[in-house]
Amino acid sequence: MSKQSALKLFEDKKVRTIWDDEQEKWYFSIVDVVGVLSESIDPQAYWRKLKQRLKEEGNETVTNCHGLKMIANDGKIRLTDVADTEQLFRLIQSIPSPKAEPFKMWLAEVARERLDEMEDPEQGIDRMLEYYHRKGYSNNWINQRLKSIEVRKELTDEWEQRGVKKGQEYASLTDIITHGWSGLTTKQYKQFKNLKKESLRDNMTNLELALNTLAEATTTEILKKIV
Repeated sequence: MSKQSALKLFEDKKVRTIWDDEQEKWYFSIVDVVGVLSESIDPQAYWRKLKQRLKEEGNETVTNCHGLKMIANDGKIRLTDVADTEQLFRLIQSIPSPKAEPFKMWLAEVARERLDEMEDPEQGIDRMLEYYHRKGYSNNWINQRLKSIEVRKELTDEWEQRGVKKGQEYASLTDIITHGWSGLTTKQYKQFKNLKKESLRDNMTNLELALNTLAEATTTEILKKIV
């Protein structure tokens, strides 16, 4: 079963998601959604109390939720309670929030966008360009970022063909490549840039992106020559 992790933004607040190709649906981190809606300083504690209350009420929304591995605030991959779009619509009813209705509309839009992108992949690229422009990135940076995505995809395709497992094995190999050109592991680089959940590549300079892209492209070419 193929899964793809992604970060989605709701009013500039990040929500961790995973797309399941087999089920053709999004799974959302419940604690992230709880944090957005409740605006609690401790979304984990809020979710634990809400989860317990819903279980006592016999709410099937909670009992049917399951866990998937996602990157936590500390950069480590941890098992996280997730819910699909339908489950979240039900769960939202249990959280008093003025953002409930806007969030429902956002959920529906996220689901629709993914289906549109499956029919026409160029729409995904267009949305990415719009996102980076909205964030104030220069055209030169955006072009370099798109190139880095293309090169990364070629590299991961090679890894997949050679039986490398997604997750920790991908992360370990990425660390080796990153350390090769920067002298730092991915985690160390994020610490150097004072990043937590933010994307490291989205916070690289043009030069850093170019060096990283060159390192990954070179690694891909080397792998292609190995039988």
